[in-house]
Amino acid sequence: MKIFDSHCHLDDKSFHRDFHDVLKRAASAEVCSMLIAGVNRPSSERAVALAGRHPQCFASVGVHPHDAETCTEAILAQLVELAADPRVVAWGETGLDFNRMYSPQADQEKWFIRQLETADGMDLPLIFHERDSRGRLLEILKGVPSPRRRAVVHCFSGTESELAQYLNMGFYIGITGIVTINKRGAALRQLIPSIPKERILVETDAPYLTPSPLRNKFRRNEPAFVKDVLFKVADVLEADPLSLADQVWKNTCALFRIDPANIRMPGFG
Repeated sequence: MKIFDSHCHLDDKSFHRDFHDVLKRAASAEVCSMLIAGVNRPSSERAVALAGRHPQCFASVGVHPHDAETCTEAILAQLVELAADPRVVAWGETGLDFNRMYSPQADQEKWFIRQLETADGMDLPLIFHERDSRGRLLEILKGVPSPRRRAVVHCFSGTESELAQYLNMGFYIGITGIVTINKRGAALRQLIPSIPKERILVETDAPYLTPSPLRNKFRRNEPAFVKDVLFKVADVLEADPLSLADQVWKNTCALFRIDPANIRMPGFG
């Protein structure tokens, strides 16, 4: 089995102490590749540096909606330079978050649009963050269209209508450990059968969103735990986990235009 954690934050300080062990546990869990998502300029730089040192890792660059208030054209230009690195396979995570409102709505929308334009101009797939935007993210996507746009809706937790619209746009859907949580994941589990298998990605969002029941023992999520997400999705779909893992691996490589031959797992001693 080969599993791809399509979204994690291994640059987070919580991984500094045992980074090597985290990668080793991922390999033991058959998690053969992972994408480290940038959320601002410093984290994007760290993500690219880690991807350059570890052949099973790839990176994305971008500005999270929480950081939109401090975004500038100069920062976007620096991210464009970073994105020239061959280990960078996507732009994001970017989008809208009206839940905690760490950045004003106007700033979030302005820099989301600019990042759409930038990624589209570079022909990079996008990683979307959406939380409580009440349809505004979809309105912007429709107002700033691109016929070649490719994207994944990271940590999908939307409605049936939103799901249908994302799928109609050709986007992939990222499933996190929320699917394993009894009450919080109930609505998501009901929607999963509506997602074509060729559009499903699995992700940890590590160090956040540890799957159940692992979250009862481990506060910090890590890429090894994405296997639990995959198995839960397989259970919901009544699918063979090995077959689903193969499909999701292909999906992830297709979205990010990664040649599987370029994914190398180092030995761990």
